[in-house]
Amino acid sequence: MEALDCTRRDERARMTDEHGLPDEIALLWGLRSTPKRGRKPSLTVFDITRAAIEVADAEGLAAVSMARVAQQLGKSTMALYRHVNSKDELLALMADAALELPPELPGGDWRAGLTTWTHAVVAAFRRHPWFARIPLSGPPAGPHNLAWFDSALGALSDTPLAEDEKVGVVMGLLTFVHGELRLTAEMSRHHQDKPEAFSRQYARVLRTVVDPRRLPALGRVVDSGVFDVDDLYQDEADADFGFALNIFLDGVAAHLARRS
Repeated sequence: MEALDCTRRDERARMTDEHGLPDEIALLWGLRSTPKRGRKPSLTVFDITRAAIEVADAEGLAAVSMARVAQQLGKSTMALYRHVNSKDELLALMADAALELPPELPGGDWRAGLTTWTHAVVAAFRRHPWFARIPLSGPPAGPHNLAWFDSALGALSDTPLAEDEKVGVVMGLLTFVHGELRLTAEMSRHHQDKPEAFSRQYARVLRTVVDPRRLPALGRVVDSGVFDVDDLYQDEADADFGFALNIFLDGVAAHLARRS
């Protein structure tokens, strides 16, 4: 087994050197060669990625494994290893493929463009709720992720921002979106398990434990009745996201006004 692992590492190193790309990036772009030994492969990376997404959509991310995806395909686990070296690589493929391709954005208005872009990202993630649970291992590098990156940068093309400022805006927006989606995914899961915790019960809990002398700002919010709703999660999640997005874009607008 140790000799086999060394052989795989040597093969990966040769593949990486061929294109000057990290091995995982070469895989995402279809630039990594398939070992020539043995019979002609009956699978493709696309087949494996699609099957993994099917498993995650139906059973959740925790169900995804090389063995489970092989079962989904009706193949042996070793057949997958001819194309994908590990579960980490499989997750990277899934994270890129789940986004599909960005929509066409309205031209001439950076704010409308970024708003459309953001809601399209959210819609894509909601089609695959497991996406929010995939560990982030680096900046966007796959073909779909870079297409979305390019699309958001393009929305800022007609602004006076320098190129590094455009990158800063888009990366900040990505951080905001990922944070909101991960929080929403966790809240949604717990909401399904214990919906009463997201109802007026929460307001009663806060009124019991919040001492306005120690927590004056929160005390004023509680007294205002903000949490006195039948379903805090359903009533507030989308509204909070839209409000937070507008605050972020207001900051970009203020920066542009100072530049002008």
